[in-house]
Amino acid sequence: MSLQSQLEIATKAIVKEHFSVELPQVDISLTRKDQAGDLTVMVFPMLRHIKGNPAAIGTQIGEQLKATNSHVADFNVVQGFLNLHIEPAAYISAFNEILAQEDYGVKPIDASQPGVMVEYSSPNTNKPLHLGHVRNNLLGYAVAQIVQATGRKVNKTQVINDRGIHICKSMLAWERFGNAETPASTGLKGDKLVGNYYVKFDQEYKKEIAALIGEGKTEEEAKKQAPILLEAQQMLLKWEQGDPAVVALWEKMNAWVYEGFDVTYKNLGVDFDSLYFESNTYLLGKDVVQDGLDKGVFEKDPDGSVWIDLTEDGLDRKIVLRSDGTAVYMTQDIGTAIQRVKDFDINAMVYTVGNEQDYHFKVLFLILKKLGFDWADHLFHLSYGMVELPSGKMKSREGTVVDADELMEEMTSTARDIAQEQGKLEGLDATEKEQLYNMIGLGALKYFMLKVDPKKSMLFDPTESVDFQGNTGPFIQYTHARIKSILKKSGFDAASKNVPTDLALTDKDLAVIKALQLFPDTIASAANNYSPALVANYVYELVKEFNSFYQNVPKIVEEENADLKQFRLLLCYKTADVIKTACGLLGIEVPEQM
Repeated sequence: MSLQSQLEIATKAIVKEHFSVELPQVDISLTRKDQAGDLTVMVFPMLRHIKGNPAAIGTQIGEQLKATNSHVADFNVVQGFLNLHIEPAAYISAFNEILAQEDYGVKPIDASQPGVMVEYSSPNTNKPLHLGHVRNNLLGYAVAQIVQATGRKVNKTQVINDRGIHICKSMLAWERFGNAETPASTGLKGDKLVGNYYVKFDQEYKKEIAALIGEGKTEEEAKKQAPILLEAQQMLLKWEQGDPAVVALWEKMNAWVYEGFDVTYKNLGVDFDSLYFESNTYLLGKDVVQDGLDKGVFEKDPDGSVWIDLTEDGLDRKIVLRSDGTAVYMTQDIGTAIQRVKDFDINAMVYTVGNEQDYHFKVLFLILKKLGFDWADHLFHLSYGMVELPSGKMKSREGTVVDADELMEEMTSTARDIAQEQGKLEGLDATEKEQLYNMIGLGALKYFMLKVDPKKSMLFDPTESVDFQGNTGPFIQYTHARIKSILKKSGFDAASKNVPTDLALTDKDLAVIKALQLFPDTIASAANNYSPALVANYVYELVKEFNSFYQNVPKIVEEENADLKQFRLLLCYKTADVIKTACGLLGIEVPEQM
């Protein structure tokens, strides 16, 4: 158990005894750099439960902790901050506990408990993955990894949007203008080939609109009457009716896209445990509508359409079934959520979808709750902001999207240029260097995307992200490689993993131990908040503490005190281990050499 956890338990007991209050939690963090102490107990949050002066409350708790807890050497109170001075021996004992844990910070999966389903990616099969998909995939995959690290079973899934008018637009354009070309005949990835015809459709559509306007039609009339659009609508109708030729074309072009997606996912380092296809799920949920009517959750209008009135919940009326009996997206999402719980042993779901769908998910979750599903309380919309490049926004219909594959290639190229310019990577052959350039480039991309709070929109600068200094992936990767180099040069033997508690340590030694102690709680907090940014920024702070330690203590390999040398090598060893684990949760690989 970490020092923070021990002190939280002790503080709760003191508050219960002296104030007759049971605190739900006690916030304890590292003491601020501008204050004296090691750990700080936050007194201000307690004022919701305890009446009184925060300094007086903090002093009373501090006195009791010092008197009853051998770890606490002294304390001071600054307003509502109770700063504790911890005995160095307590940190050494804590470090020995850390060393004893092979997968420190990561809990084994509890297969007896229901799991969590995390949905991400969910692309349309009419175009390749782009920059927005990159952020989506990296967020969803990292959240899945982090939640699993807390001991929960996780099922990574996506809904592939493989039907609808947008799919038919690519199909029709290929049929008209494709001359039977294929990925094999063109050398293009299948998703890129199909995406080219989505752009082609839009180009031809605009030409027809312009021609109709020239004939005297209004713009609105022209958009609705353009022959190519009417033909695409007719193709969709034929697909819904099961027309053999249309279905065969749909299957062929979708297969091309799936092969292309698989390559992108592999290069990006993400995967899935299950797949749902909209062509199979778009009719789900209609049976739930009758159940909702019977329960009085839904209401039927005179025209036969079915609605839910959420005005008392601060929302609006939402249609769930049209008057002609056809479903809307909300109906499909209701049915898909229910189907997932039937398909898998889960009681929670995380939807990784952009913030433009915030309202949709508020409505969806509320409807499922009103329908009586207890797991509806464990649904979460991992809402995220837009990603832009310095060059501006993207428009997929116009073919101006930032292609995911090209972005990854650019990241690798940028890493190659910077590494060669800085003269790094000595002693590696050409193949090893290329593997490392790719590792650095992708690490830079992933870290830059994930260090930002998901809710925020972001400007992604590829060159800035590959800087080997500052809050970047390459800086963290380089530190890991540096530690591995130290251990290799020292002839480090990990067999002896126990540090004498009476060893005299510096503040820099202790600072790294303190940072290491925060790792399990960081994972738990990141899982509870579905925020990979907490892990990303934690590992950056750990790396900063380590580099400060490394620059300020005598050269480790030359240390004459055998116990002190072994301790510092163990500190290096465990720091590298935690860096690797934390980066792994983010989907980032770390090199052994740079």
